[in-house]
Amino acid sequence: MSATSGILALASIKCNYYNNIVMNTNFFAYISRMRYIGRWSLMRNALPENIQEHSHMVAVIAHALAVIRRDVLKIDCNPEEYALAALYHDCSEILTGDLPTPIKYHSDDINFAYKEVEHLACEKLLATLPPELRPSFEPYIGGEKEEELHDIVKAADRLSAYIKCIEERKAGNSDFLSAEREKKRILEQCGMPEVDYFMKHFMPAFELTLDELGTIDDGTN
Repeated sequence: MSATSGILALASIKCNYYNNIVMNTNFFAYISRMRYIGRWSLMRNALPENIQEHSHMVAVIAHALAVIRRDVLKIDCNPEEYALAALYHDCSEILTGDLPTPIKYHSDDINFAYKEVEHLACEKLLATLPPELRPSFEPYIGGEKEEELHDIVKAADRLSAYIKCIEERKAGNSDFLSAEREKKRILEQCGMPEVDYFMKHFMPAFELTLDELGTIDDGTN
């Protein structure tokens, strides 16, 4: 092998190393950028919300719904899996942005096309993980676990949206009143006892002020 060929071979090895190691380690940097993707883009927001904040709340609620399913309804499930799926349920929007609901569900054709775009975005995002890590994330990012856990994650997504509407109303923003009524109707008619339990026991507190909520130690301090 000539010196030139050796140099070219070494350059090729370095290039492959960069592509396989450096380019495949961007996943968490992308995830951190969820904070820059705003939700409710067609609405006037008194309290702007990004998909990172939303995903955290959906994960908290999904975990709670799964605990209700397991401990109240006595149906075996793993709440931690639901929380994990919820954390990543909107991560494709890092690449696609948040498409407003009225547009996303305007027609079956648009909804189908957007699902294809979401699937492609999930694949692109997973490709930024090292190959040895992808199998642990893939089931929850566009994979079989996302489908398997969809019912509770979707319910948690709707509850989070309903809470957002309540918070906007409390902030004096009337733009969310119609959305609040619609979200409440969908939740009340969804036929999930986990949601009914959450609505009955936990939703009233979202109407309270901080003073009305009181302190953790029952106001003794």
